[in-house]
Amino acid sequence: MTAKPTLTVLAGPTAVGKGTVCQYIREHYPQVWFSVSATTREPRPGEEEGVHYYFVSMDEFDRMIDEGQMLEYAVVHGKNKYGTPRTKVQQALDAGRPVILEIDLQGARQIRKSMPQAQLVFLAPPSWEELVSRLTGRGTESEQEQQRRLETAKVELAAESEFDVTVVNDTVERAAHEIAQLIGAEPAQ
Repeated sequence: MTAKPTLTVLAGPTAVGKGTVCQYIREHYPQVWFSVSATTREPRPGEEEGVHYYFVSMDEFDRMIDEGQMLEYAVVHGKNKYGTPRTKVQQALDAGRPVILEIDLQGARQIRKSMPQAQLVFLAPPSWEELVSRLTGRGTESEQEQQRRLETAKVELAAESEFDVTVVNDTVERAAHEIAQLIGAEPAQ
């Protein structure tokens, strides 16, 4: 029997529910460590610095790239930069904790090249219609931004075959349990 991968990348199209599934795993599988991404976008209501993201300026983000502090990074939706700071991920891996990186397609591809031992999990919607409903229903983007994200989602969905495993997010609880099983995490007692 081989050991479970310690680094898992969770990616999928916009509005598929990555954040919601990850929040469920955080609450029920406390041994799993989640990286906190840096981003140049503005915080959404309820998001906290250092908890949901590190909100940084474009200049600060570029400095982090130049200094090799980013494990992966990308421009998402042609607009904002997102990336994974390297140091804390490596510390969690060195401590033997299972790590989940909740990132986009471009980041997943970078991780595949730099850390081929990582397990790539694609979180898929039950249907295109459900994905559209989730995106428009959350009410956090303008209609123009929604259309841009849906175009991006088509590209992201076409990349599903690049991943090791696909998990369908039909219900948050079921999808979270399936991902936890893939990484060998046990629920909190």
